[in-house]
Order: sequence, then C-alpha cells, then structure tokens
Amino acid sequence: MGQSQNSLFLFLLLVFIYGVSSTTFTVINQCSYTVWPGLLSGAGTAPLPTTGFSLNPTETRVIPIPAAWSGRIWGRTLCTQDAATGKFTCVTGDCGSSAVECSGSGAAPPATLAEFTLNGAGGLDFYDVSLVDGYNIPMTIVPQGGVSGNCTTTGCVAELNGPCPAQLKVATTGTEGVACKSACEAFGTPEYCCSGAFGTPDTCKP
Repeated sequence: MGQSQNSLFLFLLLVFIYGVSSTTFTVINQCSYTVWPGLLSGAGTAPLPTTGFSLNPTETRVIPIPAAWSGRIWGRTLCTQDAATGKFTCVTGDCGSSAVECSGSGAAPPATLAEFTLNGAGGLDFYDVSLVDGYNIPMTIVPQGGVSGNCTTTGCVAELNGPCPAQLKVATTGTEGVACKSACEAFGTPEYCCSGAFGTPDTCKP
C-alpha cells in the first residue's frame, strides 16, 4: 500500500532539548503512515542507544544524545519484513542492514535528512534539514532550550512527492510518488552534481 498524498500537512517532527551534559531528541511521527527512523553517528562520534526503530502515526520516541555528537536522522517508509527470511527492507530510505536497526549504515537516496553537529565550532550546535540526497517525507527540527544563537525551527514541511517531476519521481504502483530523486542522482551530469570530480566553476552554475 502506498503513502496517501492526502496527508500533505503531516510530517515527522524532531525536537531536541539542550541539557547540561547531554541532549535529548524527541522524534514524533505526525504522518498518517508508519515511519521507521534511521540514525547514523558521524565518524569518531559516540554510538547511540538505537540506530533504527518504528513509529506509528502520533507515536513518539525519546533518545538520549551525547553532549558532543554529530550525525543524521532520516525516515524510512513502506518497510516490510520477509516472513521466510526475516529480511527487513524499505522502499525509501533503506539502510541496507536487512534489519530495523541500521547498525552504522546510512540511507539510500532519495531520503530527507536531518543533520546535526552538537558542541561543534565555538561550542555551538548546528542543525539542518537537507534535500541533497533527494526527498521522501516532510521533516522539521524544533529546538528547545537553546541559550544563545539562532535556535530557530527549520525543515521542509511541504509534500513534494506529488508534484515531483516525472524524471525524478520514485513510484511504487501507477504514478503515485513515494520519493523524489535529486537531479544529481537522476542524471549524474556535471551541471547537477557539484561535488567531487564534477565540482568546477565551469560546471557548477547557479
């Protein structure tokens, strides 16, 4: 069963609260369908108590986060577990672990990414919601308890799977979109892939 495009204003909400020695992420599924969040710690960063779990609509999960942590969180959708083999897979955001826990593996694009660096340069916390690897669900980050800096809500709350151009659309059955590829992933050409070997001033135009 696909994701209903009628749930345009429901989204995965991430909230993090600053503490003296740690941070708490509260992950809330405000979508009308089940989402399986995946979590990946950056290199040299302490592992988290979980790297993947399921959230039914309106369900919440609280995760303790180390004071100095970097990594990303994303939502996997349309996940199933094979009754014969036990293999767990998702249509979007799959981390390739064959299990609910991602265990150090990242999301296969396209996937909406929430990215964090806590206690980074100057002791500041940095966060963003990125569509550099494409889009699969709306997502927003709502910080609470920040004492300085620009601690504002950020994210992408629009539903982009419906209006996604045909060349970028990932669909399951018919024309119902479940994710939207980045132009770089879809075409792999220099004008869309401004990184690595493609990253030159001549090819990376505005």
